[in-house]
Amino acid sequence: MRDYGPRAVAGPRSAAARGAVRYMAERLVLSIDGMGGDNAARSAPETVLQAIEIASRRRPELRFLVHGDEKLLNEALNAHPAAHGVCEIRPASTAIGMDVKPMQAARLKDTSIGNAIDTVKSGEAAAVVSAGNTGAYMAIAMVRLRMMEGVHRPALSARWPAASGGYVVLLDVGANVTADAEQLVEFAIMGEAFQRAVSGIERPSVAFMNVGSEDQKGHEEIRAAARLVRESGVEINFKGFVEGDDIAKGTVDVIVTDGFTGNIALKTGEGTARLVSQLLREALTGGILATIGAAIAYPALKKLRARMDPGAFNGAVFLGLNGLVVKSHGSADGPGFASAIDVAARMAESHYRDEIARNIARLAAAQAAPAPAVARDAS
Repeated sequence: MRDYGPRAVAGPRSAAARGAVRYMAERLVLSIDGMGGDNAARSAPETVLQAIEIASRRRPELRFLVHGDEKLLNEALNAHPAAHGVCEIRPASTAIGMDVKPMQAARLKDTSIGNAIDTVKSGEAAAVVSAGNTGAYMAIAMVRLRMMEGVHRPALSARWPAASGGYVVLLDVGANVTADAEQLVEFAIMGEAFQRAVSGIERPSVAFMNVGSEDQKGHEEIRAAARLVRESGVEINFKGFVEGDDIAKGTVDVIVTDGFTGNIALKTGEGTARLVSQLLREALTGGILATIGAAIAYPALKKLRARMDPGAFNGAVFLGLNGLVVKSHGSADGPGFASAIDVAARMAESHYRDEIARNIARLAAAQAAPAPAVARDAS
């Protein structure tokens, strides 16, 4: 491997510190699955190397371990010479297809996803990024990295552009179909830490998604989660309940729900964005006057297109693991994958794991405390 400067200190680590990697000499090493994505395997390396070229121009301190088919990756590397000095190709004999079941994938050996995750487990890399099979990715990461102490389930987070000008973090968006009150509070803790790490907001506002904003609305688990947040002493800026339209409004910075609801909300939003883009394109090419109008409005339309581009917000994170695992959208292009790399770098430089651990400990302590005794009338 090329000399990337001093790397992580080797040796045994405690459970709390496992996966937390410190680097010297301003070098941050990221591990990349070079073979994952919705497209054919031959196009995945091209997307990944283009993304690395973009990311390294933005952040020259980044270094990359790229796992996959050595021949295909080297061919892609030759087409992107700016990536030559910042990455090393790590051969892997197997690429996990998008149709492979999670538990089957977890048993496979020498895969590009598995090898990339292993470098995070060993401390050689600070984070892993893949656009591959989501279920397989999560299964392998859970088996090899394990859960953070006190966290019951991981949550998959995503970002969505909001009318407020920033973006909203939504979780869980698919890691768990259901979630009880305690798990929803854990998601809130993890989502708050994620939003702070990526956006820089000091005290992100957090709310649970519900069918109404009133305290009496919703099923028992969501109401119990709200009570638990208020009574447990966790340090989050909790705002109660919000509704589905608050995602696009940007009413709060973090919206928490179960994976079933969150995944439907996310996919509905993505479909709506594509529909609006298609309708706008049809309207602006429907005749000579529309075309002239589009030419006049081109600067504003270009800005709108950039704002609606899902690639600009690419990079979901499996929160709650003993290691930083970032998921790129399977259909992401080079710039979109570079956005996921940027998320990985920002998270790796933050203290999000320590923040999660502190609040999880407060939650556990509150639940372990005995309920206050109820005074009885002696008469």
